[in-house]
Amino acid sequence: MNFQVTVLKILVSYPDGFAVMEDLKRDMAILATSGRDWADRTRRLASRVPDLDIFSQGLVERISGGWRLTSKGRDVLEFMEARPAPSEPSLASVVNETSPPVFERAPVSPLPQPADRAKRRRERRERRREALERARANAS
Repeated sequence: MNFQVTVLKILVSYPDGFAVMEDLKRDMAILATSGRDWADRTRRLASRVPDLDIFSQGLVERISGGWRLTSKGRDVLEFMEARPAPSEPSLASVVNETSPPVFERAPVSPLPQPADRAKRRRERRERRREALERARANAS
């Protein structure tokens, strides 16, 4: 279950919700070594949708050597991250729809500016470096 939530969170951070397998594996490794906070957070998010199955529910699709988050997947993730209200409606209607998935091409967002890409690249590099340092410290 935590794996599936992690996949949703990783894919939503990519432009157009698409990531190739190498990127997914790398980001997954970073988050898996990031400590107990991430595990607790994904467990808490997963508790909002107990029967989560990202592939059979059409939240993520496998295409071109990678995975892409669908609009339905974005909706479910938004629901999981929203603050629970006392009389919260169920997400079962969104998650358990039996209609066939509609594969519509989402409008392509404009390319990020070079400064934005460089900033995200630096942030990813820093997260990897920190995760590596934590792994080394834990191995000692």
